[in-house]
Amino acid sequence: MTVTTADKRATFKKMHESGCFILPNPVDVGSAKALQHLGFKAIASSSAGFAWTIGKADNHVTIEEVCQHLAALCSATDIPVNADFEGGFAVEPDRVADHVERGVRTGVAGLSIEDSTGDKDKPLYDRALAVERIRAARSAIGDSGTMLVGRCEAYLWGVTDLKLVIDRLTAYAEAGADCLYAPGLKTREDIADVVKAVAPRPFNLMIGASGLSLAEAADLGVRRISVGGSLARAAWGGFMRAAKEMAEKGTFTELASGYPGGELNKMFS
Repeated sequence: MTVTTADKRATFKKMHESGCFILPNPVDVGSAKALQHLGFKAIASSSAGFAWTIGKADNHVTIEEVCQHLAALCSATDIPVNADFEGGFAVEPDRVADHVERGVRTGVAGLSIEDSTGDKDKPLYDRALAVERIRAARSAIGDSGTMLVGRCEAYLWGVTDLKLVIDRLTAYAEAGADCLYAPGLKTREDIADVVKAVAPRPFNLMIGASGLSLAEAADLGVRRISVGGSLARAAWGGFMRAAKEMAEKGTFTELASGYPGGELNKMFS
């Protein structure tokens, strides 16, 4: 049976109604298919993970490259795809809206918009502009069924002000965000406070910083867990260890830790 984009979007929305699920981040079609094969019910793109596959640094990819990547992930799998859409690839709300329309056309079931500027001296957009950007994204999504995720990037940029994070996330919810996300939260107390503040809307937790398990995150009221670029870094870790050993020592022992080729062929057959 063919799974349509509408099916994926309806499934994804239903997944956010109760419980807690893992939303792992593939980097390409192969890793997306592997995650579906392992039984994950939805996946999310990773801006960093994808950028590294095409030889670029995170936040240095174009809207064209990202939309091609998202379309490929959506076409290759039967499960919902949530898009890491960075900051919408624009500053102005109307341009963010134009880009979000393009993102929705790729077939994604969810799409996130960040509030970081990329400028370490002023890492976050002014609150009013950040809210307008979310509102513009909401308008662009319309009745497509795609979920909008509002992200506050404060903690990733060293702005560890929980009141600011909660204020922004609740404002993003009022502006139309269906799910809220604040990567970088580490303590159970902070996570629980944010979950409570944004309720009844679901909260996405990035695991890696917090170190919690799925069960522990669920106990705090977290609805979904993503891992950002962690799977990509794990893959690059194995690659670089083996490559550096060959380059520096002329030996090949690290190659023995690779995943069996036969098993990969079986998975993709």
